[in-house]
Amino acid sequence: MRRSTDRILTTHVGSLIRPLNVLQGMMAKVLGEPVDEAQFQRDVRQGVADVVAKQAEIGIDIPSDGEISKPSFHNYVVERLGGLEKVPPSERGAYYAALTEEFPGFMTQYNAMYKTMWMPPELDAEKVRKAANTPPARVRVAAPIHYVGQDALQTDLDNYQAALAGKDFVEAFMPSATPARDDADAGTVYATESEYLYALADAMHVEYKAIVDAGYVVQLDLGLPARNQVLPGNPNPTPEDLRRASERQVEAYNHALRGIPEDRVRYHMCWGSMNTPHTTDVPLREVIDIILKIKAQAYVIEGANPRHEHEWMVWKDVKLPDGKILVPGVISHQTNVVEHPELVAWRISNFASVVGRENVIAGTDCGFSQGWNMARVHPEVQWAKLSALVEGAALASRQLWQ
Repeated sequence: MRRSTDRILTTHVGSLIRPLNVLQGMMAKVLGEPVDEAQFQRDVRQGVADVVAKQAEIGIDIPSDGEISKPSFHNYVVERLGGLEKVPPSERGAYYAALTEEFPGFMTQYNAMYKTMWMPPELDAEKVRKAANTPPARVRVAAPIHYVGQDALQTDLDNYQAALAGKDFVEAFMPSATPARDDADAGTVYATESEYLYALADAMHVEYKAIVDAGYVVQLDLGLPARNQVLPGNPNPTPEDLRRASERQVEAYNHALRGIPEDRVRYHMCWGSMNTPHTTDVPLREVIDIILKIKAQAYVIEGANPRHEHEWMVWKDVKLPDGKILVPGVISHQTNVVEHPELVAWRISNFASVVGRENVIAGTDCGFSQGWNMARVHPEVQWAKLSALVEGAALASRQLWQ
């Protein structure tokens, strides 16, 4: 993996806001309307080309394909994993139970509006509302888990390769979901949670290896249960419950990464992408030892969220292992305020002061659109923020290599 040897490199977390025609196709699929699949795939291919070209124009060093083809950063794998069977959505309690208990009025209002906040006005507003609030199908484990998404994955890789052709990037990465699911009861097929996690790991290994074999860095994408006190099936988990669940997941991650060189792996963890109070987030200091057990060279961790911005100081006491790279978020995806490049440079310099400038790549807190209907900022603001990231990294580079 390339390092910041003579200047601070820039990247982001992966998802970018999808173009209008792709959003139209994804929304139609959610609503069960007919979709011209050949045209949809052409729209996706052009969307990938456009977002890669825009990243090149802005000056991002390590781009992604924007996850343009995926309806969400994580649930896309439902279509790529054999053995999972869709079932009707079921009622579930508040996902962020502690946060909902602390801010019931806010969370009720926020949950009613955030999925449609930045949908393009060209889309039918009533259809947007209906699709955005259609609960995703849940799944059950009906048979042994295995990977069946080779064709869809190859299409993603081909689209990305075509988009990157002729562009002068330092490197390129592609996000992929972690081997962990919270929407399926594995008990009918697997005797234990551990067996289920390892089966998911074996399946996702196929995707990880294909991404790396294609020449890209693979980024595993999902937070650990301990990050914000969420544990499905256990509405009031203890810290010990959360640590045990997180450590089991990390064991599964590492099993999925077997045989894949660590220097081709990034791991991203944030405390959820929501513009919420975040008062129930677990401090980085309490989970960093678990994160560092993941066999990745780079750790992509939130650093611009005001609930976590001070945590660059954690690295004064916790040594970044030799050979590892830290990719802190130095711009936020949660606010439409565009960070000043001097603020970005200051944040970068803070991290460089504790882990070394060559061990820092400047990034974002999370993706800009984790799902098709979850654009976190206006598209114009997204690109302005990434421009500020590049400008700030250039300013920090002049300061750090003067």
